[in-house]
Amino acid sequence: MPALPSSLISSLSCAPALPVPETAGGLIAALADLPDPRARRGIRHRLTVVVVAAICAVIAGSRSYTAIGEWVADVPATTALALGFTPDRLPSEAMIRRLLQALDAQLPTTAISVWLAGRTTTGTPPTERRAIAVDGKTIRGSRTAGGTARHVLAACDQTAGMVLASTDVDGKTNEITRFAPLLDQISDLPDAVITADAMHCQREHVDYLAKRGAHWILTVKANQPHLHKQLSRLPWKQVPQAARHDDRGHGRREIRTLKILTVAAGIDFPHAAQALQIRRRRRRLDQPRRFTTETVYAITDLRVHQAKPAQMAAWIRGHWAIENKIHWVRDVTYDEDRSQIRTGTGPHVMAALRDAAIAALRAAGITNIAAANRHHARDSNRPLALLGLI
Repeated sequence: MPALPSSLISSLSCAPALPVPETAGGLIAALADLPDPRARRGIRHRLTVVVVAAICAVIAGSRSYTAIGEWVADVPATTALALGFTPDRLPSEAMIRRLLQALDAQLPTTAISVWLAGRTTTGTPPTERRAIAVDGKTIRGSRTAGGTARHVLAACDQTAGMVLASTDVDGKTNEITRFAPLLDQISDLPDAVITADAMHCQREHVDYLAKRGAHWILTVKANQPHLHKQLSRLPWKQVPQAARHDDRGHGRREIRTLKILTVAAGIDFPHAAQALQIRRRRRRLDQPRRFTTETVYAITDLRVHQAKPAQMAAWIRGHWAIENKIHWVRDVTYDEDRSQIRTGTGPHVMAALRDAAIAALRAAGITNIAAANRHHARDSNRPLALLGLI
């Protein structure tokens, strides 16, 4: 009895050898080496084809396995052929779901980021260093009755607003232990600047980055009490402002100032060359006299001649911009926190598909992701054209 289309165990020898369109070569080639979690016997739909179809569906606004399956089921014959499917033998939603929730999610994320880097520039001028923000996000909808929500740690290109690598942080560990495995996925790390929050202000992390030839800017808070006390006691009142940024938007005004001190000696942290004081003063535009002030300290291995104060300030702002460029889009546009996907690696895989869709859209110069989803949902060929498949 032949295997059902939804089966993960099917016959590879019976699968039709469909030609891959030449224009699809980049993305197909990038995904070609992904290990297939299925038994080899009887595979009807190649892993790369299913993953590419899922990315196309997410570009068109799909938020769940069901929506991805419906998008695939509705594609016309010409689109099915361009994807690599036989029009009368499309994969079922059940097959797509079981395959995606069995994948190692960090592998397609890395492969897709390599493909995207090859077809678009990051926007960083060649004379400037690349800035990569390391930040984590909890997928709240993945919480089960007997377990905690899944957490994903990602490395994002600050300028391009795209995820370069990601890794799952399970309940037996935390972000600290996943820092090096995350950045191991990025080959072109030398001379880049890594920004991270206070959790990653760890001696092991800066030793790792020094071995990789990367620079860093790390926030210092209460998790490093001795270091935080040292920084707060530096003579900041005698230090002039190195950079100032006045921003208005979202009904408020924010004034950010940056002071920098050289700390070649006296700071108990390896490789630290400069200390930074970032002061943020905020007020609502309808309350002109009521300011709130926040002072944050940071350290970096960059020396005075290696980065100008304005660039340092831009990298610090760029780190928090990842919240708007990636996390906010996943939460609001793709409604990630209410997703009911919980089985296997499903939550991480769907996050990776959302990251891939956002990155592909941003690589095309698109800033309004919600409007882009609607645009691509109106014609099934549009996501394929965006990915260079037709």
